[in-house]
Amino acid sequence: MENLIFSLNATIPIFLVMVIGYILKNLKFLDESFVNTLNSFNFKITLPVLLFRDIAGSDFLDVWDGKYVMFCFLVTLFCIAFTWIITSKVYHKKDQVGEFVQASYRSSAAVLGIAFIQNIYGDSGMAPLMIIGTVPLYNIAAVLILSFTGPESEGLRPVALKKSVKGILTNPIIIGIAAGMLASLFQVHFPAIISKTVNNIAVLATPLALIGLGAGFEGKKALAEIKPTLVCSFVKLMLWPALFLPVAALLGFRDEKMVALLVMLGSPTTVSCYIMAKNMKHPGILTSSVVVATTFLSSVTLTFWLYLLKSLSLI
Repeated sequence: MENLIFSLNATIPIFLVMVIGYILKNLKFLDESFVNTLNSFNFKITLPVLLFRDIAGSDFLDVWDGKYVMFCFLVTLFCIAFTWIITSKVYHKKDQVGEFVQASYRSSAAVLGIAFIQNIYGDSGMAPLMIIGTVPLYNIAAVLILSFTGPESEGLRPVALKKSVKGILTNPIIIGIAAGMLASLFQVHFPAIISKTVNNIAVLATPLALIGLGAGFEGKKALAEIKPTLVCSFVKLMLWPALFLPVAALLGFRDEKMVALLVMLGSPTTVSCYIMAKNMKHPGILTSSVVVATTFLSSVTLTFWLYLLKSLSLI
């Protein structure tokens, strides 16, 4: 019972804040324009500042773990390649292969993931190392997959790949991590005025991100393409954690590292998938359905995985 209470305390408050965002949107306190602005503000300002604060305030050399970063990278690469190969052979709707593959591996690591870890440990924990190992690959793989599988596909378009690389280099999350690493490595000590200002911005990240996610939730879209949506959701929320969390345990990863891996493997599909799919001429219906379904179902699956990890004394 103690482990179950721990798991519920870690997950339910997060999803309740999302529910509040959803209710506020339906009560017309928030409109779509505000939600879009809020999501942009979180992505470009509050989340990078949060990551910068947590990394800059730690000894980065002391927490750096090359084996962990490489594990995150290789597992993500396997998930992408395996799903692409299998889906290309068995999925009858060839124009949806790219959407299925992207939605099955691309987690909401920076937004919901950081909120999840912060709710347990009080800071971003090992999320920055996990992000370093996954997010650049997320973006490059998405461009490759969506380019080759698009309705008007002509193979990989150099313009799209160049745009993806530029997007990685200018990604606010990556910039926040890099700036925090430099501040930590050079042991930069900020005056109290600066530190408190940074902290005041950082504390906004989690609640605003969750309200934005909840307000953007559209349940009706989950009814579209219901069968592939359920299969893709199962792969995203259950299959990858079941395959790779035991491997992580055997490699000795515990506590914050294990929770960050759970976020990488089993958190909901990020909304960015839908935006990228639409920008690359895909219908986006399957992607939006998976985003909605995984966001809803993860309230149960994340609690289950967290309970299991706690029961096995891995966290």
